[in-house]
Amino acid sequence: MLFGNREFAAAAQAAQEAVRDPSNFHWAILTLFALVLITYCNEIKAKNYAAVACALGLYSIHWLYEIANAVICHLTGYALWTVSPESTSFILLIGVSAELSLMFSVAGFTCKLLPEDKNKKILGINNRWFFGVGFALFCSVFEIFLAWTPAFIWVYPWWGAIPVFITTYIPFFVGAYKIYDLEPKKQIKVVGTLMAINILLLVVLIPLGVI
Repeated sequence: MLFGNREFAAAAQAAQEAVRDPSNFHWAILTLFALVLITYCNEIKAKNYAAVACALGLYSIHWLYEIANAVICHLTGYALWTVSPESTSFILLIGVSAELSLMFSVAGFTCKLLPEDKNKKILGINNRWFFGVGFALFCSVFEIFLAWTPAFIWVYPWWGAIPVFITTYIPFFVGAYKIYDLEPKKQIKVVGTLMAINILLLVVLIPLGVI
């Protein structure tokens, strides 16, 4: 999608005006939230704490990116990625809907596919990088489809699947898998720090009208 296209620019502007507007709220979002909650409860009951840390780690990284994207929108007028208000029950920040956020909250559970041996290689590649890059590639290709629909907007001509793949999804998954391999105390420290940074940024930037 090209910068300067009036249709896309208008859609992006409409999204900015709809951030945290409850007009489109739909009850289905509560069902999705309940499913996410059940997923976490099952993993905690099974004592899969490393998987929970991985999921929360990816989710925290995701929020850092979403906050940065919203700041970019504030500074330049347009975000790198934008969700359409017609496609969601609720826009949390300019680039993330409630539904997308709930999806990312469980994306880190892909770590359950990782081999127990963190040094094992697949096709000559460390398995953490193999799966991390693989899932990053899948998400990036799928995002091409999303940008083709009215639900998701890429405004800048230089932003697309390749930049998303390299700068966003690889850090999401590889970073989360690195957290998965940490000792429990380090997992708590890293995830807790990421979450604290996100909360601080949200508490400061939302009242200021930046995001």
